[in-house]
Order: sequence, then structure tokens, then C-alpha cells
Amino acid sequence: MKKEVLMFVFEGFADWESAYVGAKINESEEYVVKTVSVDEGPKNSMAGFKVIPDYTIENYPKEFAMLLLIGGQAWQEKKNDEVKNLVDYAVTHQIPVGAICGATFFLAECGYLDSRKHTSNTLEFLKHQVSSYKGEGYYREKQAVSDNGIITANGTATLEFSREVLKLLQAMPEDKIEEWYQFHKQGFYKN
Repeated sequence: MKKEVLMFVFEGFADWESAYVGAKINESEEYVVKTVSVDEGPKNSMAGFKVIPDYTIENYPKEFAMLLLIGGQAWQEKKNDEVKNLVDYAVTHQIPVGAICGATFFLAECGYLDSRKHTSNTLEFLKHQVSSYKGEGYYREKQAVSDNGIITANGTATLEFSREVLKLLQAMPEDKIEEWYQFHKQGFYKN
């Protein structure tokens, strides 16, 4: 039986930020992606793809391999605050958490980035979005950063986010992850 990676979905989630990582996880022999949301109702992505969650934040399995928080405007609008207990559960039980784009604001607001290396959609923007942010000394100007069980990435780093998640999960050999990343980053032809 495959280990489950939970991906939090909500109305207006940025589907492209989940596409590469979700597809590659599902191709692996060891993992499968399952969706979790605040309730059982269908959630529409920014592109209008309808997702029916596998779990809710009240009935998710207590054993899972990782939690992925995908970006979207709802993070800035504070519409996803109900996921905090699930994030707390993951961190407390040393289950890795990955956050991309606006989801990094939520991690910063919860204090998870106060003492871990991390990135976001620029330091200035993160500080503007989260007045309680205290992790400036740990901020890195990188596409994606992995530190102590938490992966963060900015909104332009879908591939880098995917690469860090795949590496942390050891979903495939590291040289294969890098080969996959380079292929999708560079394409068939170098311009």
C-alpha cells in the first residue's frame, strides 16, 4: 500500500503549483497524492478544475508522508486559517510540510519560519503580508528552500518546489530527480 501525501485544496487554489509535484508523486512506487480540505464539498482551482477532496481537516488519516500547501489568493485573504490544526499536527509529529507561494505567508504567520531557512515571494512582500513575521534572518533569496522538515518556494518556483519535495520524500533516485528537473526546466531546445 502506498504512503499518502496530503495536498490541501481550497476554492481558488493555484492548480499549476500542484501539477508537477502531484503527477511525479503519483508516478512513484511508494507514494500517492490524496486531497484534503476544510469540508467535503468540491473545490474549484483557479483554472476551474473541480476537485472533490478525499479527506477533510476533521477526518484525515493520522499517518501520512507529507503535507503540501498550494498557493492561491485565499491565503492572503485569511480564508484557510482552519488548516492550522492539520499543519500543527504534521509539524508536531515530524511529518514534512511543503508550502508554495501564498501558503508561505501562512507558515510565517504561524511562526514556523521564525527559526528555519525559508523563502517566499520576496522578503519585502512577505513582511508586508505578515506583520508578525520574525524570520528575516533565515530568509533566503532562492526559488525553493528545504530546512528541518519544511519546504518553502515562491510562486515562480513550481519545478524547484517539486524537486525539493521529491528529494525530501526520496521518491526516486536523486540523479533521476535532477534529470527530470533539468528536462522540464530547459526543455528540448536551449534558446
